[in-house]
Amino acid sequence: MTDTFLRLPKVKQRTGFGRSQIYLLIKQGKFPKQIHIGPNSVAWLDSEVSEWMKERIRLSRNNDTLGQG
Repeated sequence: MTDTFLRLPKVKQRTGFGRSQIYLLIKQGKFPKQIHIGPNSVAWLDSEVSEWMKERIRLSRNNDTLGQG
């Protein structure tokens, strides 16, 4: 399996979060940690961000259905 590095602008675009929110969620253990790819460069694995997004969707939909019926 080939994975892709996502730089911060792409992570922000994919999640809709700003820089501060992303780093706050990382600090809280609620978002995938960044990977150091150079002395002053970080990135995220596309697969980890995608999996995090799928989990948020699953949790949201489960919560929506709990109050129905």
